[in-house]
Amino acid sequence: MTSSTTTAAAPASSPAPRRRGASPALRRQHRAAYLLVLPFMVVFAAMLVVPLGYAAYLSLYREQLIGGVSFVGVQNYVDALSDPAFLSGLVRVLLFLVVQVPIMLGVALVIALLLDSGVLYAQRFIRLAVFLPYAVPGVVATLMWGYLYGPDFGPFAQVASALSLPKPPFLSSWMLGSIMNIVTWSFAGYNMIIMFAALRGIPTELYEAARMDGASELRIAWSVKIPAIRSAILLTLIFSVIGSFQLFNEPQLLRTLAPSVIDTAYTPNLYAYNLAFTNQNVNYSAAVAFLLALVIAVLSYVVQLSAQRKERRS
Repeated sequence: MTSSTTTAAAPASSPAPRRRGASPALRRQHRAAYLLVLPFMVVFAAMLVVPLGYAAYLSLYREQLIGGVSFVGVQNYVDALSDPAFLSGLVRVLLFLVVQVPIMLGVALVIALLLDSGVLYAQRFIRLAVFLPYAVPGVVATLMWGYLYGPDFGPFAQVASALSLPKPPFLSSWMLGSIMNIVTWSFAGYNMIIMFAALRGIPTELYEAARMDGASELRIAWSVKIPAIRSAILLTLIFSVIGSFQLFNEPQLLRTLAPSVIDTAYTPNLYAYNLAFTNQNVNYSAAVAFLLALVIAVLSYVVQLSAQRKERRS
């Protein structure tokens, strides 16, 4: 009696909803998407994931004259962290980053603001002339500036001799500054184009409102334009941080003109290259390369995080 009452009082349970699978049309779309992405995934895995995995594997071994190749764990990384050659190159690149990047981005920002304000004549020509050095390959640009820096045949040295002045030591004590000049000449136009494109996307109503409030063009540039393109400036800054630690072409080519000034560990990237292809120490080179990549990742994250915090506070 009790059982039948309970059964009668209980609400009739509704049937569980049946899960429907993807329709045939949706499955065909998924298959087509996977087929379109597959070539990229194959190339990505073959050209990036597999080499990185192999380099990580090599960095955990060491080749010795006695005993051959043996597993050493993270010992190569520990040795690199106390390697004076690696650390001196890292400090040199940090100095390069602190000095060169603000100059380059400052030049690019000023030119972009001048072009956007319309105060310059022949804007298309100026824009092309500033961007043109980026189209010159880095090797060609370094060879060209190497000729200009030459103490015997370079035009700067010849002008200094004609004026009875000492020759500028572009390839000796000024070497790091000479490399900074080459990189700034090559990439200022590239960064200028990014900032100029961002400036062109700002609504003109903001400028009109600022002018109605009595703001000058300089105040509009400082208080309206630069804050509006903050994300573009951050993008160029992160690119510049990564590019600074990848410095290779300029010191490698100028080393032939000044071998006593630029050694094999002038920059960490050059050090890793010479370890692998000159000293045939691929295991230690892989550890140095991974440490360099770790430094780049940490600095890029710090730059992005600090910019986001400033943006939230503003």
